[in-house]
Amino acid sequence: MLVSWKWLSRYLNLPVSHEALALRLSLSGLNHESTEIVDGDPVIDLEVTSNRGDCLGHLGVAREIAVLYGLEICRPEPGLASVTDPTQSIESLLQVENEFVDACPRYTARVIRGVKVGPSPAWMVQSLAAVGIASINNVVDATNYVMMECGQPLHAFDYAKLDGQRIRIRPASEGESIEAIDHRNYLLEPSMCVIADSRSAVAVAGVMGGASSEVTETTRDLVIEAAIFTPLSVRRTARALKLHSPSSYRFERRVDPEQVDWANRRVCQLIIESAGGKVASGVIDTHTMPRDAKPLVLRASQIERVLGISIDADEVARILTALGCQSTASSPGEMHFTPPSWRHDLTREVDLIEEVARIHGYDKIPEDSPIPVAPSARRPYDVGVDQVRSVMTAAGLSEAMTPSVVVERLDEAMSPWTDRPALQTQTPMLEGSRRLRRSLLPSLLNSRAANWASSTTEANLYEIAHVYLPGETDEALPDEHYTVGMIAGGDFYRLKGIIETIFARLGIDAPMQLTSVDRPGLGRGTAVEIRMQGHLVGYLAAVDAKLLKSFKLPGPVFVAEVSLPTLFAMATLVPQQRFVSPFPSVERDLNFVVAEAIRWSEMERVVRTSVGTDLARVTYRETYRDPKKDGDDRKRVLMTVELRRDDETLSGDQADAMITKLINDCRESLAAELLS
Repeated sequence: MLVSWKWLSRYLNLPVSHEALALRLSLSGLNHESTEIVDGDPVIDLEVTSNRGDCLGHLGVAREIAVLYGLEICRPEPGLASVTDPTQSIESLLQVENEFVDACPRYTARVIRGVKVGPSPAWMVQSLAAVGIASINNVVDATNYVMMECGQPLHAFDYAKLDGQRIRIRPASEGESIEAIDHRNYLLEPSMCVIADSRSAVAVAGVMGGASSEVTETTRDLVIEAAIFTPLSVRRTARALKLHSPSSYRFERRVDPEQVDWANRRVCQLIIESAGGKVASGVIDTHTMPRDAKPLVLRASQIERVLGISIDADEVARILTALGCQSTASSPGEMHFTPPSWRHDLTREVDLIEEVARIHGYDKIPEDSPIPVAPSARRPYDVGVDQVRSVMTAAGLSEAMTPSVVVERLDEAMSPWTDRPALQTQTPMLEGSRRLRRSLLPSLLNSRAANWASSTTEANLYEIAHVYLPGETDEALPDEHYTVGMIAGGDFYRLKGIIETIFARLGIDAPMQLTSVDRPGLGRGTAVEIRMQGHLVGYLAAVDAKLLKSFKLPGPVFVAEVSLPTLFAMATLVPQQRFVSPFPSVERDLNFVVAEAIRWSEMERVVRTSVGTDLARVTYRETYRDPKKDGDDRKRVLMTVELRRDDETLSGDQADAMITKLINDCRESLAAELLS
């Protein structure tokens, strides 16, 4: 924000040099970037943070200076009584319809007739030049001057060029375009707000006016617009069109809702002073926007706790009142203040404390002032995510970050968690992407395909992020759920091993149970759901061959997705003391021949049930198939069984008895034959 010293002097008597003023403003939150002398006028460049839209005009900066130095500010009070034509009412000249209240909560308009467009007064040209704005004519210059004066953007339309003498605030039509005053054409979208006449759009609301209603030397009658456009609407439109302007910059940071009519009257006054004409009686205002500001409670004890110093209650009241806050009530130890309309950022007690601190002076707070500090600790979730990320990185997977919104093709590629339709955004956050993803796997598959297409790289990826699961019924609320998704080449057991390592790192001892499932996008016969302690934890599978072909990926490719909240509920994130037996263990390798349909989880269950508490560990080693020796649909499974007792050393006979019982139980339950 460029601030002219001469311009500021119109509102208050500046008590210090521009160097001292720049330093004091920096210490109060308006950072000093640089100062340049323009035709003898010191112009100070201030960095205004996004929450201080009230300082994007000279009056706002003057208000800050007045508070810092205890000065009186002289704000112009525009009067239009002497320049109003009582014979012409605005209702007979102009009709305004607001069809997009969500994007434009308030729209005001006045009509000026009989102006003569020409050069601006020298003082206005010099003022605008000091802040880097070139003079155009006395009408446009007046709108720019008032914007730089108070921070409220304005626009002037040529009244004769408005078809039907009508203004409509509406969403843009599908395929509609507009030629802006920069004489470039822009294709609009239905989510964008436009100002239109009876025929077509004449301005992009809050961003830039249109060439069709531009003020020229032949203009005789004007429509003066002062409005409020919502920050989100203006920001989205400006970014989508790649069209940013001083107006959009201010609307994105909010303007004072109670200053709209003042700005409208002020620009009318300046136009009539330099261009002549008369104002039609009355004003069109689509909404008066009654303010519903709630008082904030400020406790003296909190000031001392946060700042570490005690500030007198009268000084606190003086500072906040000078800033525009209204004192509504007080009681011993606490005060009530209602923030002014231009301070959208004052919403909490701590915001008032910050205002008191910066005006009182940060330099007055001793470096060693006692401020109580409570020790903080990382959330269990953060600890768990770090463990998961560590395992993934060690396994050779690269972390990916993909958008939460996806196109329909990706969303329907695979959805293991739910078959219900995905949630959709009303306005696409990315082009063509309306759906909130129900799984991380389609995005990871798309990323692997993009890597392969661009550099023939087999990208093994993982991502930790939210998925958005619709409710089980239309009335149920959706579930925003953290999961970890992974995709890699190799084989099924690679991802299975990574998942088992995650479980071990999180201190989960329960056995993993795998059950076959049939899900779209997942290879038939390879897809399994993972359960632990009866809870569904996630899914593991090969990607369906047809899906791989549609993504132009060589196979095989395997994917897995695990629910983090479910895992963390079973995890022991803080290692606990565990008893370690002082006695040695006995290990036996067993090689069973079993039917092809027998799963390792079934064999592990039988072993654990057979041996009981004397089983220290059972470990899968390998699977081997030899149809000539063992027959068709048969396989050999090699395992290692480790036996140990906590109170004595197992003898050979005791270990043999346990192993014999285990072999017999496997034969009876699984028809397993032991190879000698």
